Amino acid sequence: MPYFIKPSVNLSREEKRAAYAAARQAILATLGEEPSEMVKMVTINSLLKSHLPYYYWVGFYLVRGDRQLVVGPYQGTLGCLYIDFGRGVCGAVAASGETKIVEDTHALVPGKEHIACDPNSRSEIVVPVRRPDGSLMGVFDVDSSLESSFDAVDQEELEALLGEVFGG
Repeated sequence: MPYFIKPSVNLSREEKRAAYAAARQAILATLGEEPSEMVKMVTINSLLKSHLPYYYWVGFYLVRGDRQLVVGPYQGTLGCLYIDFGRGVCGAVAASGETKIVEDTHALVPGKEHIACDPNSRSEIVVPVRRPDGSLMGVFDVDSSLESSFDAVDQEELEALLGEVFGG
């Protein structure tokens, strides 16, 4: 693991709720009435990664054209540049429009069910991000260097936060 990337540290459900509450408060206070999607994305990445110690990689993949995602703002090691809808976890979420939690990314079929941009990634959650008109802006992807880092708490908190910030 590169020396500048801290390994993940899992939290209990109660600790997660507290960390998300603090992060949400910081994100909303920082953004205020900010209209820029890009500013919203970089702020969310920075503050969530700061508050949640199991976030190893965090970022957005944005819809490009009809059936492709392109890497957007992120924090962590190098992300995949392009992902076709239906390929990997991010592509599956873009195609289905439904959040997906993966307990062990190494148990997935490489190149089809999971795209291994970083071998240190062991679990993942991907959430669709929508604009106020309901159109898919992209997906929000979080990886952990530990297995089973993500659960229903993460899904609930992230879906609510992203819906509030982006209006979708």
